[in-house]
Amino acid sequence: MHPEQRRIFKSMTPDQKLETALRLYYSAKELKEVALRAQNPEWSEDKIKDQLRQIFLYART
Repeated sequence: MHPEQRRIFKSMTPDQKLETALRLYYSAKELKEVALRAQNPEWSEDKIKDQLRQIFLYART
C-alpha cells in the first residue's frame, strides 16, 4: 500500500471505512453484472442475477 493511502485510511473513522468498503463491493458487483451481460447477451435477467449471486457468494471470477 502506498504511504499516502495508508495515511488516509488511518485517518478515517470506522464508519468511513465501512462506507468505502461497501462502495467498493457494490461497484465491483455492478461492473461484474455489466461484464456478464456483455459476454452473455442471450441470458435472461434471472440468469444474470443468479450467476452474479453465485459469483459473489463463492468469490468466483
